[in-house]
Amino acid sequence: MTASRFANLLRPELADLAAYVPHTGDFEIRLDGNEAPPLLSPDARAAVAQALAAGALERYPDPRATELREAITSHVGGTSDEVLVGTGSDEVIALLLTALSQPRAGAEAATIVTPSPTFVMYRLSAAARGIRVHEVPLDDRWDLDVAQMRAAITSTNPNIVFLASPNNPTGTRMSEDRIRAVIEAAPEALVVLDEAYVAFAPASVAHLRHAYPNVALLGTVSKIGFAALRVGWFVGPAELVREIDKVRQPYNLPTPSQRAATLVLCELRAEIERVVAHVVAERERLGRELARLGFGVPPSDANFLWVETKRPAKDVFEGLAANKILVRSFHARGGRLANHLRITIGTREENDRLLEVLTRWA
Repeated sequence: MTASRFANLLRPELADLAAYVPHTGDFEIRLDGNEAPPLLSPDARAAVAQALAAGALERYPDPRATELREAITSHVGGTSDEVLVGTGSDEVIALLLTALSQPRAGAEAATIVTPSPTFVMYRLSAAARGIRVHEVPLDDRWDLDVAQMRAAITSTNPNIVFLASPNNPTGTRMSEDRIRAVIEAAPEALVVLDEAYVAFAPASVAHLRHAYPNVALLGTVSKIGFAALRVGWFVGPAELVREIDKVRQPYNLPTPSQRAATLVLCELRAEIERVVAHVVAERERLGRELARLGFGVPPSDANFLWVETKRPAKDVFEGLAANKILVRSFHARGGRLANHLRITIGTREENDRLLEVLTRWA
């Protein structure tokens, strides 16, 4: 059977979407996914392996993820009834959008507001649910354009405003005064501060959750070395968490992921700090070397660099791919993104190999 047989059943918004499929292929070095380099110590790997292996395979996972939620609160603050967990931030975002999708009075559809460029799943997950997406370009320094954000909020009266800081793909940390201005412009919306990359930044904006009643946080273990666990979380008002929890599948997070993520957050903090220290040091070194080669490299507070190329990014991307190195290119988006690559920080050896190949493209 073909999709056309079911065309009258499909959401019309799907016609304008494509499945999000990460780049595949035979690459020796993958610097495209914002994953951490493989730097865990043997002892840490053994502890995680033991956590993954433990648990009764014939039993469903803890539907409340009780121990994991408590571990998250020890990591980011709050109480366990303020925490919702999911299969990565992706599922948590989907749950938020599913629950908070009631159109405003007089509106045909619910709306979200996000900066652009930013994490693609805000837009894709919203559009797939028939929620309208209003994107506001970042300014020329890749920071929030407060005037344009205010105008978008006033004109659309959004259900949710998503702000990632540090932002993906730019690596920039949004100015706190600008974040506050956006929050204050949207008192009737949920403002979600996505801190997926905060471990690599010198400061957090998590304290804003206590300053404003409409602010919540997103977090994950994916960027600090545990992407395979697929664990993400939402921290917000307990009464809102209870409502969003109604649309969550009861056993959404497998037992191995719950156990391993709990171990990571409670007992492997020194390991995380060591991995983060390596990434930050290599990020600064790689940024300096890329700038020396003539690439534009704005300051990054994430585990990747936002690199401006002098020639079309497509050419540089394909040149790296031909040498078995995969990065993320944004040339297909056009405009000011046409000459930009996002390069994840790898091991020192991977970064040196990247620089060696890029000398041909400077």
